[in-house]
Amino acid sequence: MKSKAFKYFSLLYDSIPFPIQIILADGSVVFVNKAFISVWGFGIDELKEYNLFDDPGLKKINISLKISEVLKKKSELFINNFSDSLLKSKASTLPFLRTKIFSLEIDGESFAVLFHEDQTEIILTEAEVRKARDGNKEAERLKNTFLNVLSHELRTPLNIVLGYSSIIKDSMRDKINVEDRIYLDNLYSGSERLFKSITQMLEFAQIEAGIYKLNVETFDLSVVLKSSISVVKEYANEKKLNIKTRFISCPINVSADIQSTENAINILLNNAVKFTKQGFIEVELNVLEDRELAICKIKDTGVGISAEYLDHLFRPFSQEDLNIGRSYEGNGLGLALAKRYIEKMGGSLLVDSIKGVGSTFTFTLPLAQNNTKNDNTIVLKKDNRKKILMLDSSRETLGLLNAFLKSTYNIKPFSYTSFDPAIVRSDNYEMIIFDVDQNLWQEGIIYCRQIKELTDKPILIISSEFLEDKARNFFDAGADKFLMKPFSKTELLNAIYELGPIIH
Repeated sequence: MKSKAFKYFSLLYDSIPFPIQIILADGSVVFVNKAFISVWGFGIDELKEYNLFDDPGLKKINISLKISEVLKKKSELFINNFSDSLLKSKASTLPFLRTKIFSLEIDGESFAVLFHEDQTEIILTEAEVRKARDGNKEAERLKNTFLNVLSHELRTPLNIVLGYSSIIKDSMRDKINVEDRIYLDNLYSGSERLFKSITQMLEFAQIEAGIYKLNVETFDLSVVLKSSISVVKEYANEKKLNIKTRFISCPINVSADIQSTENAINILLNNAVKFTKQGFIEVELNVLEDRELAICKIKDTGVGISAEYLDHLFRPFSQEDLNIGRSYEGNGLGLALAKRYIEKMGGSLLVDSIKGVGSTFTFTLPLAQNNTKNDNTIVLKKDNRKKILMLDSSRETLGLLNAFLKSTYNIKPFSYTSFDPAIVRSDNYEMIIFDVDQNLWQEGIIYCRQIKELTDKPILIISSEFLEDKARNFFDAGADKFLMKPFSKTELLNAIYELGPIIH
């Protein structure tokens, strides 16, 4: 009987590349295939005195009871990381075996087959994949941390430089000679250019890393366009360029991120003025009803773009030739960033240009599903607010705010370490301003929530942190407005005046 079974097992299992051993119900081994001998180092003759049920390594998992259940129920069983004393006796690294145990009956006699599959390579590969995935997560964390730290360490001092240089430039213009005025103008324009480049590079890095967050809301695109045009108009007047507009009369409400939209429009308008020596810039705004899109065209009579270069236009740090870089300042990142802003909001940006004739940039944004819009219109108006409570541990921003607002507001500063939220009730503060750096983020959120429980006064957050989800943490805690460093005096006043409806 055993001889017949042995021949049957040999024909069936010897050619299989996985180790296989077959035992009787009492645990004695009656067959091992060639793969088993290769891995274990023991043949059938050397296993005559060996009993699987007596193996100390297998007793721990009560293998005899489990095999008895398999034989009795004609079922199957899987054991991960199978290892017996025979395998452990070899002076080599143990493989990771996944063993399938099933019953087999020949001529009325029952056998248990142990089919061993070496999964060492799979386990090692999975471990490498996990290690690579963890390494990638750590790299992403370090990159995000680096961007946050870099943003704070660059934006905060730039805020001071830009703020004070603008104050000095305005207050000293009539008190210094022409040469010194040129020095001040160069200081301010150089600082402003540096800030613009740094901001663009940081935001481009965020978008490319997939961590740039959008705050989608409904607003009137025509209002944003008019605001951006008013800012660039002075630049156009210096070059004696006329800016024409053709807007439909009704509001055009879109669903998009207002800050990203402003950034993209400012890039396109500034480029139109920068690359146009004479002629005009025309801004047209309309609606594609059938496609539910707002469409805006910004046309200029500037230097134009060659057909050969159009395919490369939206690549980062790209300029058509070296003469462009010498004649027009810029880092070659603006259009690449504008395109990514717009596409991230579900729109598109296209260009049509003829060298020496001019260019037309056309972008679209999705229309809002309804006509209700957030009131993003900035209303500049006089009010009687005088007292502002400010949380500011470094006191750097406090000095700048005092310089900007000293003729209108009285700012009372408090440190985060000594602040008691109940103090908001002890004086007639019209609003609260937080200056928040990355080390005080959680404390600021806690104080913001506590203040909102005590008063309905508006809270303005000032920070160099640029991640939208971080700003959203403050909005969730009750903040009403978020202002990014560096900021100008006009931007600060606009932010304060915009909170007017909340106060009244």
